[in-house]
Amino acid sequence: MRRSADAILTGLPAGGATTPRYGFGYLLRRYARNRLALIGLWVVLLIIGLAIFAPWIAPHNPIKTNFENLLKPPASTHIMGTDDLGRDILSRIIYGTRTSLLAGVISVGIAVAIGLPLGLLAGFYRGRLDDVLMRLTDAMLSFPFLVLALAMAAVLGAGLDRAMIAIGIVFTPGFVRLSRGQVLSEREQNYVEAARASGAGDGRIIWRHILPNIVSPVLVQASLSTAAAITAEAALSFLGLGTQPPTPSWGSMLNIAQAYLGSAPWMALWPGLAIFITVLSINLTGDGLREALDPRLRSV
Repeated sequence: MRRSADAILTGLPAGGATTPRYGFGYLLRRYARNRLALIGLWVVLLIIGLAIFAPWIAPHNPIKTNFENLLKPPASTHIMGTDDLGRDILSRIIYGTRTSLLAGVISVGIAVAIGLPLGLLAGFYRGRLDDVLMRLTDAMLSFPFLVLALAMAAVLGAGLDRAMIAIGIVFTPGFVRLSRGQVLSEREQNYVEAARASGAGDGRIIWRHILPNIVSPVLVQASLSTAAAITAEAALSFLGLGTQPPTPSWGSMLNIAQAYLGSAPWMALWPGLAIFITVLSINLTGDGLREALDPRLRSV
């Protein structure tokens, strides 16, 4: 029996009993199958909400000192206690979400903005450009991530903006290699040959045909890299190369707390827990995104 036109267009059997295996709704259903990823997504949304509405949520001024409340333990007036300058730790944790998310998103954005075009060009044209980029990429990847980030931050100087640039540069080689590898696979596909035979130029083939087909793995890598960037920013701030006082930062809060681990352990507990929960939730979200976008699992 002939299939109806609607069934052909939607990819469904004639009875329409099967849901299509593409589209935003299908991706949401696939993502929701991973319960841990769904929990991670809700936690990430909560953290984003805290960062956006911090001025209205934080109970106290995060940078205002109060020498009458030095090192106060958690109580009704200060739920997470106070630090060595009498500042409310809960308020600083809430405002610290802004610093961490800003560092994660902007540094990864820098890496994608630089690495994706370079990988596209290297994978498509190959030749000398590819050789030079790959040698530079291999050289950068041969260094441990944190060591290279520390070196870049030391060269650029202290400050959150410089730390984000340093982290973004360190992440760039990973996106160059990822996008290049995807392009090497896609450039041999039939649709690229068809576009070339129809008279499409290199620019149109790269940006209109190849790029949309390699976006999924880049998005997944970007989500996972955001968690690593947040950890890197905390490490740089802990060492004094990232966010500078009095701006709230989880890493700088841990740096101050190390001198009071015996007398005021809550100073280290809450920022450490904030980093752990944020990085874990973003990683879970990235894993769920990878499973939802993986074309090898579309038939599942």
